[in-house]
Amino acid sequence: MVCRGLLLMLHRAGQIELPRVRFTPHNPLLQRRRPTPVLIDTSPLSGSLSRLRPLEFQAVRRSGDEPLFNSLIEQHHYLGYEQPVGEHLKHLVWAQGRPVACLAWSSAPRHLGSRDHYIGWSAEARRRNIRFLAYNTRFLILPWVQVEHLASHILGCMAKRLSEDWEQIYGHPIYFLETFIDPERFRGTCYRAANWVLMGRTTGRGKDDQTKRPNRSIKEVWGYPLRRRFRELLGAGKEGHGPAAD
Repeated sequence: MVCRGLLLMLHRAGQIELPRVRFTPHNPLLQRRRPTPVLIDTSPLSGSLSRLRPLEFQAVRRSGDEPLFNSLIEQHHYLGYEQPVGEHLKHLVWAQGRPVACLAWSSAPRHLGSRDHYIGWSAEARRRNIRFLAYNTRFLILPWVQVEHLASHILGCMAKRLSEDWEQIYGHPIYFLETFIDPERFRGTCYRAANWVLMGRTTGRGKDDQTKRPNRSIKEVWGYPLRRRFRELLGAGKEGHGPAAD
């Protein structure tokens, strides 16, 4: 790759002339197809939470229901579906034999000022232990489901099981959850009701910004500790080792 980069640099500078490209390999990640619509029962589902329960939580990554999850997010979430990068999980929530909600979780952003201040860890501790955080990238209650307190109840249930689900796939637990909320669209009511904490706001500049000026909407940063000793767990650990057991 170093040699290829040098040849391309010389070619663009006019120092050499490379032959024309004869073959461009297919890149399935660059040309990924959007999730296709899936037909399901969309008749209204309402009433009390007690009548809707019990809820079934299904981790669908690498399962036959993953296309259903992808399709529901693509069709009904305002941000659409994006293929996660790095460690991630996808959950479908079922009630009465029908999907009612979708949640997507992925690796946490490396640098997040309000979050880092709230945890109180050093840059070195963050570098070692960032993998023990999970970021809620999507949360969707399907639009035909109108059940009071459902969203906060789902968040509470997910907080009890997410670390175990994560450890089954990636071999390590999760100690802290976080998410972004666009205050121009939402008030974060269900997160507040589920005892999540408003840690601050983003700068609106993004992780690769070089201008130090806002270039996107400012989001609220919410967090939820899964362990009482989360600060100690996330701020500890020697080089090459994770936090001590809680």
